[in-house]
Amino acid sequence: MYTIITVVVLIVMFLAAAIRILNEYERGVIFRLGRIIDTKGPGLIILIPVIDRMVKVDLRIITMDVPPQDVITRDNVSIKVNAVIYFKVMTASQAVIEVENFLYATSQLAQTTLRSVCGQVELDELLSEREKINNQLQEILDRSTDPWGIKVSTVEVKHIDLPQEMQRAMAKQAEAERERRAKVINAEGEFQAAQKLFEAGKIMAEQPIALQLRYLQTLVLVAAENNSTTLFPIPIDLLTPLMKYVGKEEKTSEIENKE
Repeated sequence: MYTIITVVVLIVMFLAAAIRILNEYERGVIFRLGRIIDTKGPGLIILIPVIDRMVKVDLRIITMDVPPQDVITRDNVSIKVNAVIYFKVMTASQAVIEVENFLYATSQLAQTTLRSVCGQVELDELLSEREKINNQLQEILDRSTDPWGIKVSTVEVKHIDLPQEMQRAMAKQAEAERERRAKVINAEGEFQAAQKLFEAGKIMAEQPIALQLRYLQTLVLVAAENNSTTLFPIPIDLLTPLMKYVGKEEKTSEIENKE
């Protein structure tokens, strides 16, 4: 009786030590007496107890935050920059054999690369060309982690922390730029208005009737205002002879004074 119980216990212990079940997104790197023999999974895996050892590797995309890094840009501005990287293990055996801890190694590599790349550009370029910086970081990290069997798919700079003095200076610069644009727009409007008035004056000079119509429109506008002022339009043609007569009288008086 005790023999049967002992055998059953041994079989259960053997099965517990020998059977492994891997999910669809997992792979198991099998070592036998210290040497890698195969990469198995997903599903049911049978191991030889004591002799075989399995290291599980997750093949899903991993999201990793890069902590804020102190960076001095090429134009000597001290800032803090953090980022996020997305990567996945493409070859499980390389991720286990080629590097001790691929998660820690990738994190450290991302931090040093972020400091290096951001330190090679000026602040304006870092703020305005974020996509270019992201692509450059992704290329460098992907090339460096390729021997580890890791594919870096995306790198995004999340936040750039500027000093207070720099934030105030940039706010003043933006305000000055808005004022400049407002003045330019106002000047362009004045220029266009002057052009239209000049063209209208030419038309009225060529067509006197247009001036009379303008008088009538002005009367309509004035009448629309509830006031007691009454305007009587006098055509310019009626005043022209009088103006000529006054001009002749002034010339005659000047001649007499000279004599």
